Amino acid sequence: MWDNISQAVIFVFGVLSIFLVAKKNKWGFVCGLLTQPFWFITTFINHQWPIFFLNFLYTATWIFGVYEWFYKDKKIINKP
Repeated sequence: MWDNISQAVIFVFGVLSIFLVAKKNKWGFVCGLLTQPFWFITTFINHQWPIFFLNFLYTATWIFGVYEWFYKDKKIINKP
């Protein structure tokens, strides 16, 4: 049951995250980050260990995107 739920969430939010990132919308990074727990669940259940450990890198990348788009101070460049 958890595997089916995880894969459904990955499908919906995974596609949405890619679409939003392609449109340069910062919420795509949030959607991508929301999929990560479900990736961990489904790879753990199915004993897909290389992908399970790769998810740590994916999670770090989504966190970096959230940081860049939501929290990093943007310097304002004054043009004459």
